[in-house]
Parts: sequence; structure tokens; C-alpha cells
Amino acid sequence: MLTVLSLVARRLLTLVPLVLGITLFVFVIMQFSPIDPALSVLGDQATPAQIEAFKAANGLNDPLPLRYLHFLGDLARGDLGMTFPPSVPVADKIATALPLTIQLTALGVLGALVIALALGILAALYRDRWPDQVIRFVSMAGIATPSFWLALLLIQELAVRRPILPTGGYVNPADSVSLWLQSLALPALALAVPVGCSLARIVRTSMVEELDKDYVRTAVGAGLPPRVVIGRNVLRNALVNPLTALGLRIGYLIGGTVVIEAIFSLPGMGTQIMSAVQQNDTALAQGTVLTIALGFVLVNLVVDILYLFANPRLRGGH
Repeated sequence: MLTVLSLVARRLLTLVPLVLGITLFVFVIMQFSPIDPALSVLGDQATPAQIEAFKAANGLNDPLPLRYLHFLGDLARGDLGMTFPPSVPVADKIATALPLTIQLTALGVLGALVIALALGILAALYRDRWPDQVIRFVSMAGIATPSFWLALLLIQELAVRRPILPTGGYVNPADSVSLWLQSLALPALALAVPVGCSLARIVRTSMVEELDKDYVRTAVGAGLPPRVVIGRNVLRNALVNPLTALGLRIGYLIGGTVVIEAIFSLPGMGTQIMSAVQQNDTALAQGTVLTIALGFVLVNLVVDILYLFANPRLRGGH
């Protein structure tokens, strides 16, 4: 346990330079934007004197390192700036949109895990037989299918041709849990299928490796039912490698929400980014991109910690 805790502490320490690097990258990239914040706020009819006064009041004439330090100071206080008129705190806009993106990502991860476990375990148990061949083909097709194209197909088949689920919109779970699930079912499925099919191949490979080990043959030969051996030992050991891959796949899910939310008219972080780009709102764009990037880092940290606890060798201190 002490070994695991020391490794967790190490992960947390490495997080500090990583977060600083992300903030620096996002900040510098936004400085190269051709959009002039002064013109975006004051309008094209602003005089040079008004533009200079705005830049002086907002520190836009300061050297880049000084502006970055001011940016870090504001960020530490939770101040991400103000949107362009009508002026609203960026943090408030993000606080409104982030819960929906988290909900959609969580449902996408849950759906991907169900798909991965179902296909991966079945393929491993019937390896090199026709179910395995069919699952391989399905997995390859799912990996090659873009989420946005799958989303359009799902809308066409399950919302337009057969009106089972809504074509878009969002219902708050506080109002109705069933309607909330219906509103997020199609976008979550569109996100889950490519990720789930990708993880299914990893689950299959890990399961096959575990099934070929001596302890499995010994346990089955000793009279233990195969379902007990697979459920208690094989599956638990085989999920260690897919767990590490899940962190990177979650990054794909978070990135995919930008397009999926736009397709299904969901007021999440992706919609905020699209709105910021369309309105030339650099503060909103910077805040949303930074939030998504930091969220991706946090998710990978959680997955790494889960991996440390799931790996028996690390728990044993070896």
C-alpha cells in the first residue's frame, strides 16, 4: 500500500508542470489569434484613441511574460475573464455548460465499457471461431466509423424514420430522468461505439493471454466452474491493460463532444466553443479550451490511480 501511495504522490507532483505547460500553451496560442480583443469589444467604428485606452486598461500592451503571470493569477482566483458584450463572466458560462458535457462523456464511457466488455469477452471465449470473426469485423467497422457520421445515421434511423428518440435538445435530469436519458441516448451512443469497439480488441487480447496461463488450466482441472474462474480471476486480471487505454479513449470522447453537441443542439462545452469562434470571443474560447484540456488531464490522473490500485504487483509492493 505504501508503494501505491508513493506512486500516487509522484503522479500528483508531475501534474504541476503539466498543468503549467497546458496553461502556457493555451495562452500563447490565443495570443497569435488574428482577432483584436479591442475591436471585438468596441466595434469597427472605434477610434485609435479608444483602442489604445482599452488595451492600456486591460494590460494588452504589457510584455507577454507579464500578461501570462497576470493570467495565472486570475486563473488561480477562478477568474477566466469576461465574454464580449453582453459581458458575462466566462466562468459562469462554463459552469452552465460543463455539467452537460460531463454527463454526456460519462454516458459515453459507460456505453463504451458495455460494448467493449460484451464484444471482447465473447470474442476471447470463442477465439478463432465464427463469433470471434464476426466481432473482429464489427469492431473494425466501429473503429472506422466517425462519430459525427454515426450520429447522423442514428438520427435518421431512430429519430426521423422511427421516432423512438428525440432528434436533439436537452432535458435536465432534475425535471425528468427518463426524458434526460432519452435526450442523451443517441449522442452518447454515437460517442461510445468507436471507443467501445477499439477497447473491445484490447479486452479480447488481454482475455486470451489470461486464458492461456497455467493458473486457469489448473483451476479448471481442479473442478472449479469455468464461469467462476473467468469471473473472479481472468476478467479481473485482464482488465488491467484496457484500463490504461481507457484514459486516452476518454480524451477522444471529450474531443468528440464538440461536434456531437452541435449536431444534437446540446448546450455543452462544444457549443460554447462553437459560439466563441463564431462571435470572435477569445476569452470564452480560451476558457473553454483550457477547461477541456485540464479535464482531460484530471481524467487521466484518475485512470492512472485506478490502474495503480488494480495492478496486483503494485499492491504487493513489487
